[in-house]
Amino acid sequence: MIDLTNLKAPGWQAVVAELSAGAPDDKVFFERLMRVLAQVSAARQTTLYLPSRTDGEEVEARAVSTWPASPVLEPVADDAASGGEIEAEARSAARAAFESGAPRAFGLDKQAQYYDSSPGKGYLLSIPLVTRPAVPGPPGQPAQAAAVAAVVVMRIEPRSREAVRSTLAMAEVLAGYVGAHATRQQLRRMQAAGFALDLATRLIASINTAPSFRGSVLQLVNDLSRQFGVERVALGWVRGWDQTGDAVRVEAISDTEHFDRRMAMVQRLQGAMEECLDQEQPVMFPQPPAEGPGADVLLSQAIVQAHRELAAGDNKLKVCSIPLRVDETVVGVVTIESAAEGPIDLGTIELIQAALDLVAPVLRIRRSDDRNLALRAWDSTVKGAAWAVGSKHTVWKGAGILALAAIVFVSVYHTSYRVGADAVLQPRVKRTVSAPFNGVIKRLGEGIHPGKVVKEGDLLAELDSTESALSAADARSKLNQAIKQAEKARNDGKADEAAIAETQAERAQAELSVHEYRVQRARIVAPISGTVIAGDLKDRVDAAVKLGDSLFEIAQMDSVLCIAQVDDRDISLLKQAIADGNGVAVGVIVTKSHPAIAHDLVVEQVVPLATAKEGKNTFEVRARVENPAEWMTPGMEGLAKFRTQRHSLLWIGSRRIVDTIRLWLW
Repeated sequence: MIDLTNLKAPGWQAVVAELSAGAPDDKVFFERLMRVLAQVSAARQTTLYLPSRTDGEEVEARAVSTWPASPVLEPVADDAASGGEIEAEARSAARAAFESGAPRAFGLDKQAQYYDSSPGKGYLLSIPLVTRPAVPGPPGQPAQAAAVAAVVVMRIEPRSREAVRSTLAMAEVLAGYVGAHATRQQLRRMQAAGFALDLATRLIASINTAPSFRGSVLQLVNDLSRQFGVERVALGWVRGWDQTGDAVRVEAISDTEHFDRRMAMVQRLQGAMEECLDQEQPVMFPQPPAEGPGADVLLSQAIVQAHRELAAGDNKLKVCSIPLRVDETVVGVVTIESAAEGPIDLGTIELIQAALDLVAPVLRIRRSDDRNLALRAWDSTVKGAAWAVGSKHTVWKGAGILALAAIVFVSVYHTSYRVGADAVLQPRVKRTVSAPFNGVIKRLGEGIHPGKVVKEGDLLAELDSTESALSAADARSKLNQAIKQAEKARNDGKADEAAIAETQAERAQAELSVHEYRVQRARIVAPISGTVIAGDLKDRVDAAVKLGDSLFEIAQMDSVLCIAQVDDRDISLLKQAIADGNGVAVGVIVTKSHPAIAHDLVVEQVVPLATAKEGKNTFEVRARVENPAEWMTPGMEGLAKFRTQRHSLLWIGSRRIVDTIRLWLW
């Protein structure tokens, strides 16, 4: 354990020097800080966790490095828990640090903070590495949470609470160097962006002095070659970049005014450029390592076969290809060849890539100005039209001829004017089955559900008639008793008592008839043959219903009607078509569920009453659907169109406008 009690101690100065030194990326610095924390706290083992997003906003901790190197946290000899359990506890501690952004200590006896337990197996200290502290929000708004870039989890031996507090405080102080590292990284990025902007400005100013695209790209490769002191810079442009972008054409080579594209060197250059284009990322040969100093994972995994062939003639030659991007499209490739000592600096590649991202849109404009395919096609069209109408004012003459031809066509060509309207399908015959009296549903008929085909008289449902049957028996008993009393009174010559008994008998007979009617009507049967289109009562068995409640709807789907709502501006045309067709007008309907299938319609009735709907008046038109399909169901919506008189396209297109003007002028 390093003695850090004295700020002037060599141990403290070594820690400050190590943490203040620059790092190529965040991961390298975090691993360095992890090792320092392990040495300062005398930790048994230390693990670095990075965040990985799962579903939603939940953060899952992902172990990326340990010190000393080990796949899991190793348990001590007397631990009852396995290494996997300790690793799970460490991951849980890291997850808690990611969520809270504050350092914490957990005992290994149970998942609890050390203030609440006295563990005998040691502690897990989770130290969040915060790149941006929490920022209080405006009044009434939540604060901005701290940005936790990583978490270091340390396992330490059993210590006193004061020692754990001191270790945790010291680790938190050292973790503050993450902010200094983030500041240095931000400064480095700003400097790189400034260098790239300066380079791009000078390159754009240089290429804008060239009169053509070829001169611009030649100026660009020469400037890059002189700026970075490399052997050769070549630029290739993607042929057909605005359509497919399937091949590269070498356009310019530094310090070379003319070259033959059939040369082997040019062919190898083009192959390297196409290799970069296919991968849509920079490609470097020799490749940088995947780990360690000067590492780059993407560049180390790139395919470099063509670049290796390009550099095969010189052992010292290093080749790098950088794509030219406009938005998300690669429009060209720049290939750099260098024979200098040492590998190509990754920072230089990033600088050139950033500068070329700014230069690429300017090059695309220069390319467009050099007669692209659209301009050549337009020129060819104008030349062909000049042969027919003359070389002067060719465009205006051609446009006038096309306009005249269009006017003649729409005036002469006649077709049937079709009146369109929103429509809905309904069965011609439909019956609603209601509850005959207040009662309780006892059971349903076998398989009765919407879509079931039933025949007339089939049982749909049965109401509970127990109470009615008992009441009928009671009424029958009262009837028999009243009849006997009436006979006895007549035999005894008591006319008044006989009349009273007969009245009671009539009342009992009426009650008996009512209860027998309910017993008879308790069985609800289908009034017609057809398909049950409504009435899913499976969940209402043993539930009460009231007199008149709708229970089922049965429709005969062999005859389907189309109910269309025709605008009042078109109803006169439809009536005229009915009159011209001797009372018959036809049309078609397509449904939203099957828009590719049209069914013929025959108009049967126009309801002579307008209905206001959505700010306009419509008339209901009933039409028969010829040969209805099996998939047609009541309530299905669609669009109906009825054929009316034949008119020209000009009349059809201007009819609404002319009618509106007539109303205004009226």
